[in-house]
Amino acid sequence: MYSLSSVTEGRRSMAIPSVTKNPVVMVVDDDVSIRESLELLVRSEGWEPILFASAQDYLAYVPDGRPGCMILDVNMPGLDGLDLQQRLSSSGSKVPIVFISGFGDVPITVRALKGGACDFLTKPVDPLALLDAIKSALFQSEAIQREEHELQQLQQRYRSLSRREREVMERVVAGLLNKQVAYELSISEITVKAHRGQVMRKMDARSLPDLVNMAALLNAGRRNDAH
Repeated sequence: MYSLSSVTEGRRSMAIPSVTKNPVVMVVDDDVSIRESLELLVRSEGWEPILFASAQDYLAYVPDGRPGCMILDVNMPGLDGLDLQQRLSSSGSKVPIVFISGFGDVPITVRALKGGACDFLTKPVDPLALLDAIKSALFQSEAIQREEHELQQLQQRYRSLSRREREVMERVVAGLLNKQVAYELSISEITVKAHRGQVMRKMDARSLPDLVNMAALLNAGRRNDAH
């Protein structure tokens, strides 16, 4: 199905940036020959393949926190690829998915892409196209992890604020002037300025727009946690 020699030949003149931390590529396909071919293809790029014969097998897998993506077959007995995608999405999983299928069915393709899939390739899959799709998915995975790490740091800085500092921050990012904040909280304007300075320092905000963006990210994080 896949010609590794053609992949190597085609890649010699291409400058492909490396993906960090030895990412994993999870292959979910009920066809053993395809799994084995994909395993060789993935290893040829220095990534670690993890193979699953069914969607149920994948659901029993516990990720180890490394960046990674999934190559997912659409048509499998029992739980199919689209059903697995829906389950993962409902559980909050953000693993990027590259679908492969023996059928170029437009409604299935549209459903997969609307569900958040990175790409949808039909069998027999062109090796270079698949490697490019995996590369893109892995970069997306790294970007997601960076964003999650940045949000965790932001949440940690927010937790360092006192109750009053949080009250001041809430009103400042809502656009209230210092005197308006002072009136709402029944404190002096000088005290508001002092708290505002502490908020800027603790949150490591360089400007008011910077602080507003931080507040938006924190609110988005709370909404995601609630779901």
